Amino acid sequence: MSFLGHVVRFVVSALVLMLVGWIVPQFTVGGFWSALLLALVIAALGWIIEGVFGKKVTPFGRGIVGFIVSALVIWLAQFIVGGVSVSILGAILAALVIGIIDLFIPSGNPYEAADRKK
Repeated sequence: MSFLGHVVRFVVSALVLMLVGWIVPQFTVGGFWSALLLALVIAALGWIIEGVFGKKVTPFGRGIVGFIVSALVIWLAQFIVGGVSVSILGAILAALVIGIIDLFIPSGNPYEAADRKK
């Protein structure tokens, strides 16, 4: 993916996070820049978790493990990014809403590109 593709992906992710902040109670994002930084932090935490535990245990994975890890990553990201406030229930609901949005607007997995190159 090109640099511009990554930029567009993070901007779309920030917009999705702002939408989720509007829909989900106990999940607030201060503004676009907080949402953009939150998207970057979530991606970085997902990359770290994937590096330590493998592809099956990532926020981008499908199933209950991916869902739980996604909620945990969202909850942990609030401690890194200012202007973001998330409760445990808010993180679970946000992970659910983001998963539903991803069904309609798939952003792709970071390791999908590597699978296509093989």
